[in-house]
Amino acid sequence: MWIADNWKDYEVIDTSSGEKLERWGDYTLVRPDPQVIWNTPKTNYGWKKPNGHYHRSNKGGGEWEFHKLPEEWQIHYNELTFNLKPFSFKHTGLFPEQAANWDWFSSLIKEAGRPIKVLNLFAYTGGATVSAAKAGASVTHVDASKGMVGWAKENAISSGLSDAPIRWLVDDCSKFVEREIRRGNHYDAIIMDPPSYGRGPKGEIWKIEDSIFPFIQLCSKVLSDDPLFVLINSYTTGLQPAVLSYMLHTVMDHLYKGHIEADEIGLPVSLSGLVLPCGASGRWTANK
Repeated sequence: MWIADNWKDYEVIDTSSGEKLERWGDYTLVRPDPQVIWNTPKTNYGWKKPNGHYHRSNKGGGEWEFHKLPEEWQIHYNELTFNLKPFSFKHTGLFPEQAANWDWFSSLIKEAGRPIKVLNLFAYTGGATVSAAKAGASVTHVDASKGMVGWAKENAISSGLSDAPIRWLVDDCSKFVEREIRRGNHYDAIIMDPPSYGRGPKGEIWKIEDSIFPFIQLCSKVLSDDPLFVLINSYTTGLQPAVLSYMLHTVMDHLYKGHIEADEIGLPVSLSGLVLPCGASGRWTANK
């Protein structure tokens, strides 16, 4: 498992009964987590009155309960700064477990010894975008949500990257890649974090089981002659590491010489010393 264990401003304090107790900077949150199927005593005082608690409804969705939590605050990861705010369906605007991938590809970019162009698809609030830009890459950031792209821009500015070579695009990812193929544009690295289900700006439907493999095939056509890496993230039940690995092998093996690995990503839990699984990632890296 790839573990995001370099955080100072974030930690999973404890997990129990379908929930996790987290520290985000100076504030504690309790949020649902479907992986937490165990029931252990909630002895940590943070469970009793967190600053924010997302209560899931039996009818689907849920709502936040707040206690002295600001509308927005910041946390830091190395030289990066992220703006957080609780919003719909339990989210805060950041997936801390992705730091394991940020560290991995940032090292590749820094060690490449050449300019690297990164394409970040389904790019959300830009954690990967600002990480790649801070490492020295030029980044094209694509997401169908105007609000998420705006949030990502704020994270870039807060991280001292207002003048970094980042292109911000509100677009359907598949249609954007198709246009890039027609334009003859190429990238040295691709990052994608596809949702289980989604809609593009004009109502385009994305269903991961049907769309992900042809989308990976499509994206391979915008890779440069000397690509550095491809990263696929999955939070969808059923898209396990072995499935990500199989798709990458099927698409990449006949195109480039490289190494493929896939695994779960996770976060250490302070109270138990165990690791909470948080999703899966597949990585293709060029042979050196």
